[in-house]
Amino acid sequence: MDERLTIGTLARQTGVKVETIRYYERIGLLPPPARTVDGNYRSYSAAELNRLSFVRRARDLGFTLDQIRALLDLAGQHDHDCADVDAIAREHLDKVERKIADLTALRHQLRELIGSCSRGVVADCRIIDALSP
Repeated sequence: MDERLTIGTLARQTGVKVETIRYYERIGLLPPPARTVDGNYRSYSAAELNRLSFVRRARDLGFTLDQIRALLDLAGQHDHDCADVDAIAREHLDKVERKIADLTALRHQLRELIGSCSRGVVADCRIIDALSP
């Protein structure tokens, strides 16, 4: 018989909060867990630990819940063409690259604002002027 895990143990082993595990169950990213006979506690298998670890890693990489759901679906189709997985990853990469470009532009603007500061009084502050309507 395989070793069963409590929700607390599952949370510790994956670094996912208990509340988040329950949320993932509610939205269908994790299947409803088995329940213990004594106390009706949630009981998880190694398969659920692996699935939650997959979800955690995908979230760490910034994939959306919908993208993760699609990736999990594709992961279960071993003979399916990998192009669909690649398309999801490429779409996500494009989004990340756009964010990096936006943040780079923001950094440049903030550096210019800070560089324009004469370090005088707030009434003459170029940063406050630039932020004011």
